[in-house]
Amino acid sequence: MNVVPKHIHIYLESNPNPNSLKFVVNEMLIPDGMSFDFPTRESAANAPLAQELFDYPFVDRVFYMSNFITVTKREDVEWLEIQNVIRDHIQKFLESGRFIIEMSEAESAPAEEETETVKKIKTILEEYIRPAVEQDGGAITYHSFNDGIVKVKLQGSCSGCPSSMVTLKAGIENLFTRMMPGEVRSVEAF
Repeated sequence: MNVVPKHIHIYLESNPNPNSLKFVVNEMLIPDGMSFDFPTRESAANAPLAQELFDYPFVDRVFYMSNFITVTKREDVEWLEIQNVIRDHIQKFLESGRFIIEMSEAESAPAEEETETVKKIKTILEEYIRPAVEQDGGAITYHSFNDGIVKVKLQGSCSGCPSSMVTLKAGIENLFTRMMPGEVRSVEAF
């Protein structure tokens, strides 16, 4: 039986974080709606590709979502010097057919009671904010809501991005206060 080799095509997209670059692949890498952020080598214990990328001294962070991998580099290295090395490494890894992450049956945390306000917050995040954040190579997830304050978790290129706090306050917070006046007073990163 002949096995047809897998052909992976990767293109690069810049984003607002000058130290992050998005490597977009021509196939889904992980199930839609899931994301994995690896800020350190230790956090990537179940992610063989991220482990390998951390072998490069210039890699600071790796993030997986749907059909892309966002890599954050050290500030003292230029993308032109390393982008092809990273792209080629990702391509060879994916073409080998290995999994980028070893998924386990994680125990789920007990679900908190979801109020109508929390449902509205999650809907706004999902429909208006998440697509834009993903376009920039990151992810945003709901964390909590208490006393008018929405707490969100920023991942991928959003982590450590110089403009992420401006986006959080000027963009996301303004959207929430306009769409949910009297309910949401501010938005903070968790």
